[in-house]
Amino acid sequence: MASTFPGVIAFAFMVAMILAGVVLRARISFLQNNLVPASLIGGVLGFGLISAGWSLGYQSGDFTIFAFHFFTLSFMSLVLTGTDKATVTKGGVAPGGMWLSIVWIMSLVLQALVGLVVIMAYNAISGEELSHFLGMIATHGFTQGPGQALALGNIWENELGVTQAIKFGLTYASAGFIAAFLVGVPVARWAIRSGLNFNQSARIDQEFLKGIMQSEASAGNQITHSANVDSLVYHIAILGVAYVITDQYLLAIQPIASELSMGGVQFGIIFTHNLFFLHGLIVCVILRAAMDKLGLGHMIDNGTQRRITGSSVDLMVVATIMSVEFAFVVDYFVPILLVCVAVTGVTALLCFGFGRKLATLGIERSITIFGCCTGSTGSGLLLLRILDPELNTPVARELAFFNIAILFLGFHVLTVMAPVLPGYGLGTIVGVYIATFIVGAVALTFLSGRVGSNQSG
Repeated sequence: MASTFPGVIAFAFMVAMILAGVVLRARISFLQNNLVPASLIGGVLGFGLISAGWSLGYQSGDFTIFAFHFFTLSFMSLVLTGTDKATVTKGGVAPGGMWLSIVWIMSLVLQALVGLVVIMAYNAISGEELSHFLGMIATHGFTQGPGQALALGNIWENELGVTQAIKFGLTYASAGFIAAFLVGVPVARWAIRSGLNFNQSARIDQEFLKGIMQSEASAGNQITHSANVDSLVYHIAILGVAYVITDQYLLAIQPIASELSMGGVQFGIIFTHNLFFLHGLIVCVILRAAMDKLGLGHMIDNGTQRRITGSSVDLMVVATIMSVEFAFVVDYFVPILLVCVAVTGVTALLCFGFGRKLATLGIERSITIFGCCTGSTGSGLLLLRILDPELNTPVARELAFFNIAILFLGFHVLTVMAPVLPGYGLGTIVGVYIATFIVGAVALTFLSGRVGSNQSG
C-alpha cells in the first residue's frame, strides 16, 4: 500500500498550506488589511518551501494536476448551481451582467494583444527569440485562470510547438491572483474613503479581516437524509457523474474528430482531454437543464453547490502557485515581469475607465470585473464584498448572468481560436482580436447609459 501514498500525501501537503494560510491571515495584520485569501497565502508559502527544498521531496510539477482538475471542477460545479428565486423575482440583472461580460471579453483580447506587443518589443531590444505566443497566453492566465492556461499551454506546447507555454501560462495565472489583490484592495479602500460606493455603511468587521467566522453561518440545506447518504457526498456524486459522462464522450468522439481539420490544424485537438473543462461545462449545462425540465431542480442545493465551487477555487489557487518553478521564474523574470505589469495596467484602465461611464454602481462593477479579469470570479466577488459586505447591490447576482453570457459572447475566441491559436496567421489573430475589442467598446458605449440601478438586493 505504500506505493499509493505519494499522490495522497501531495494533496495533504497542499491543503496543509491552506490551513497555514488561515492561521497566518488570522494573526498577521498586514495580511488582514490587504484581505489576502488563505489560498493565496498558502500557495506562496508552499512555493517558498518547494523552492527551498523543504517540501517532503515534492516538486512543483507534482501539483500541476491538482490545478487542472480543480479548475475544471470549479466551472462544472458553478454551472450545476441553479438560479436563486431572488434573482428571478427581482430581475434587472441582465444589463449589468451583460456589461460585465463585454468588459471580460474585451479584456480577453486586449491582454493577448498587449502580451504580444511586450514580447515582440522584448525580443527586439534583448535579441532573444521568445515566441510571441508566450506573451499572448497571458490572457488565459489572467482573464481565464490557471486551468485554462494549463490546458491551452499543454496544447500549444505539445501539439503546436510553443516551447515553455505551460510554465508561462501557470506563472501568469499565479501573478494574476496576486495582481487582483495588490491593485484591487487599495482601490476598494480608496473608494470607501472617497464615498464612491453605494453602500455608505460598508465596513470591514473582524470576521472579514481575520477570515474566521464568530457567528453561525449556513453552509447549505440538506437534500438527502443523513441515515441514507450525506448531502455533500450526494452533490459530489452528481459532479462525478458529469465527469464520467464527459470522459466517455471525449473518448468516443476523439477517433472521429482526429480525422477532421480546421485551418490546417487537426480538429481533434479541440476534443482532447486538455479541454476537458470546456466539454464538462457543456455536459453540466445539459444535465442541469434536464433536471430542471423534469422538475428535479430542487434536488440540487445551491448553497452546497457553491461550497463545492468555492472549495475547488481555493484548491486551484494554492495548487497553481505551488506549480510554479522558481528556477523558471528566475530565468525568464524580465519578460514575465514586463508582461504582467503591462497586462495589469491595461486591465485596470479598461475596467475602471469604462466603469466611470456608468451612472450607478460604477465602482462596484469596475472592482468586481477587475478581480474577474486578473484572478477569478471568486476574486471579483471578494473585492466586491469590500465595498458591499452584505451584497445589497445586484452586482453579485449579475455575476451569475455573466458566467453564462461570456461563453456565448466569446465563443469565437474561446472555442474557435484560442485552442489552436498558434495555427492561425498572426495577421488573422490581430485582426479578429482588434475587431472584437472595437465591437465591445461600441457595445459598452451604447450599454453604459442603459444599465439600470436596481440597487437594492
